[in-house]
Amino acid sequence: MRVTVSRRAHFNAAHRLYRKDWSFEKNDAVFGKCNNPHFHGHNYELVVSVTGEIDPETGFVIDMKILKDIIKEEVEDAFDHKNLNVEVEAFKNLNPTAENIAVIIYNKIKPRLEATLDLDITLYETPRNFVSYSGK
Repeated sequence: MRVTVSRRAHFNAAHRLYRKDWSFEKNDAVFGKCNNPHFHGHNYELVVSVTGEIDPETGFVIDMKILKDIIKEEVEDAFDHKNLNVEVEAFKNLNPTAENIAVIIYNKIKPRLEATLDLDITLYETPRNFVSYSGK
């Protein structure tokens, strides 16, 4: 029996959506106000979901304390109150769209989990705009 458990987290971060190889005009046409050269911020909400078999000894899919610590170390400590474009190495040459942020978060958390566990990342950039990524 496979069960999914989830933990919610949040972080606040600034970013700018743009491509270095495009003109300001093209960036502005594609990314609009998100291309602000002075950056802009979001209060990101993150849902990390782990699916797997229930351990017959503990009754857990994963110990939620362990998941909490992984999220804190890999996401909150790395992204919270940061300018993603400037302070986070993963985005030095990668546009920090919600889609790319979700993939980076997945790639940071997945290696910390047992191989038998599936991972799904849902990232809310705003209460109405969100993305999900499950490694596929």
